[in-house]
Amino acid sequence: MTRTAFAAAASAALLIAGPALAQQKPSQATIEAYVKSTFGKASPEWVARITPDESLAVCNATRNNVTSAQSEAIIKRELAKVTYPADGKLLGDWKKGYAVANNGRGGQFSDPPGTVAGGNCFACHQLDPKEVSYGTLGPSLTAYGKDRKYDAEAMKDAYTKIYNSMAVVPCSNMPRFGTNKVLDEQQIKDVMAYLFDPESPVNK
Repeated sequence: MTRTAFAAAASAALLIAGPALAQQKPSQATIEAYVKSTFGKASPEWVARITPDESLAVCNATRNNVTSAQSEAIIKRELAKVTYPADGKLLGDWKKGYAVANNGRGGQFSDPPGTVAGGNCFACHQLDPKEVSYGTLGPSLTAYGKDRKYDAEAMKDAYTKIYNSMAVVPCSNMPRFGTNKVLDEQQIKDVMAYLFDPESPVNK
């Protein structure tokens, strides 16, 4: 068989087998082993980052299709990880909050030491109604505080969601910013102000 004929036969075989191969799902153990192998030269800190905690392990195993009992367990477990400000104040400086929301740096191999991580909120949400570049993976957050009448309970709920999204929505795609130490308490307060301060462009 010529090389051309062999290539044609191989291509035909792949076209036939393609749908069947696409339906074969690797086991969770295979996936985890592969992910770990790609971090073979990483520091112990980075290796620890790719080890799923209990909640994430459940989400991975069920492909985010958790049962009611699993959902309740995740919320209870993750809510216990949320730490609220000792001073009771949930709002910081909205201008600094904009900077955090608009910063996508931090937490990458290429970042130099001392790089301050941001929330990269615009990657998933619209916030300032005048902003023309934003993602749509998450809902629009324009007029967030205004729509909630700057309610104190709504502020606490939002702080909880930012600190640990799984404490509100099990298997949420949103990062657990506080629990995973992506943002510190002051940064979360500043983002909260960007959402809730009446002077923030979000609420204009």
